Amino acid sequence: MIGDAVKAGLLLFAAVLVQTGIFSALTVFGGSIDLPLVTLLCISLLRGSIFGAVAGFWAGLLLDTATLGTLGFTSLLLTVSGFWIGRYGETTARDRAHAPFLSVGVVTILYALGSLALHFFLGEPAPARAVLVDTLPPELALNLLLTVPVYALCRRLFPPAELSDRVREVRLLG
Repeated sequence: MIGDAVKAGLLLFAAVLVQTGIFSALTVFGGSIDLPLVTLLCISLLRGSIFGAVAGFWAGLLLDTATLGTLGFTSLLLTVSGFWIGRYGETTARDRAHAPFLSVGVVTILYALGSLALHFFLGEPAPARAVLVDTLPPELALNLLLTVPVYALCRRLFPPAELSDRVREVRLLG
């Protein structure tokens, strides 16, 4: 578990660095890639809800600090995203081939809606048309394309636990 936390921390740290250094200035068809979000969702899908929520909080805090944004804004969104997708992986879909794509697609849309709602609640300007119509479709497509290599890397770094590791022999007392 400690090894997984270290690997996840390093992977998310690298994702935040690449996002703030390269992808934040790069737009393709009006949208940009969200590497920390895709990385977090892949890790959460493989490791569960609590692991995903904690990883989401720290990745969001690191991203807020790196971009000098409102502290806690991204942390809240990524914590909820990591928890939900971790729970989805725990309950139904960890071994399904469509799970990473469905997770990234749904959470990319919900992340944009949550971001708009938080901007509204904070009293900051949030142009809904620019977010939902102009940037969301290309961002969704780019995140789905990015899911393939990121999920392959996460699957290699966080292999699923063997059944024998999770299930122990029951010994009756008495």
